[in-house]
Amino acid sequence: MIQRSRTRLPAVIALAIVVIAGVIASSSTFAQDPQTASGTIRVGIVSPQSGANSRYGAFAWKGARLAADEINAQGGILGRKIELVNGDSQCAPAEGVSAAQRLIRFDHVSMIIGDVCSSVTLAMQPVVEAANVLLMNAASSNPEITYRAGIGGFKWTFRNYPTDELRAAIALQYAVEKKHYTKFAVLSVDSDYGRGAIAFTKKYLPRYPAQILSEDYYKETETDFRPVLTKIKYSGAQAIIMYGQADTTPIIARQMLEMGLAGKVGLVGNGEFTTAATIAAAPRVMEGAVEVAAWLPEWQSPRSRKFVVDYQKAYGGEMPSVQAYSPWESLHLLARAAQEAGSVDNARIRRALLQIKYESVMGTVTFDDHQQAILPMVLVEDTDGRPSIKGAMVSKVDYPKP
Repeated sequence: MIQRSRTRLPAVIALAIVVIAGVIASSSTFAQDPQTASGTIRVGIVSPQSGANSRYGAFAWKGARLAADEINAQGGILGRKIELVNGDSQCAPAEGVSAAQRLIRFDHVSMIIGDVCSSVTLAMQPVVEAANVLLMNAASSNPEITYRAGIGGFKWTFRNYPTDELRAAIALQYAVEKKHYTKFAVLSVDSDYGRGAIAFTKKYLPRYPAQILSEDYYKETETDFRPVLTKIKYSGAQAIIMYGQADTTPIIARQMLEMGLAGKVGLVGNGEFTTAATIAAAPRVMEGAVEVAAWLPEWQSPRSRKFVVDYQKAYGGEMPSVQAYSPWESLHLLARAAQEAGSVDNARIRRALLQIKYESVMGTVTFDDHQQAILPMVLVEDTDGRPSIKGAMVSKVDYPKP
């Protein structure tokens, strides 16, 4: 889920290669481990349990633990109980690779769920590939992970989470088809995340009778947006496409209000538009702002409501985040694949995943030829001072040609 965590693929692969030899050597040991014949099924959870992003890792561990408890209470997987094993990535590729190696070589995990940080997931891909261990990417969103999976090369990597590319495509589709915007300005954070989201938006723009009139990026420390907002005001733009910082969006909203843009220029993208603090900063500006999310606690399917209630019961009333939901759902998905395979053999589970039709909280999950789950995303719009779910939407991704 940590969309701003990006690392160039050659760098993380080079890092992973340093330890792959050890993983290959251990793969035969894994194949003979007693858990494949009896006892528990060990599943590794790689996430940042320490460091600046540890709160995301805490959610991931709690969500997976709840799923394991639920599955075990129903008899486990083919009569075997799930045993979770924790691996701390610290949201750093080197630590993530080390964690994955330890889980495979010493803990003999049969599957790994992780990471919330894209750079870590990218680094782990060649490691699990060498060991023939399933990696279910449950909460990181860099599209490169999927480009390189399935027919892209890494056959042991699956993703049960939407990508940044899918988010941008769906946000644009909703803005044009439902909000009837055709003229856009760009005001996005000057980072890999912000620029990447706009690059994906421009990739899918030719699908629609729409255009981008201006394109601007802001530094994370910036506080005065009046010059660029003045340009947008007189450009004729109907909406601003913004992928930005949670702390910055309220500042932009207040300055839009000062400049008389409330009710005249909308907001589309992802910048914490729907939080109470952002809406309170300038309710008239935020009215109608549209954000796209993988999942929200407010999603009203019966199974989603039950997950929220069960999670709160298990963890002292804490509200689950998407970083808790996705590992929870992903472990249930892996358990279902094993049941359908009728085996705990990794190769058979992998084949079952390729054919699976799994009923998730968000709808039926199937995987495409890049082993990316085809998932709808939630559309949330600020209405009368509160976020309102407008439904879910799915879009087709155009993969790069080999």
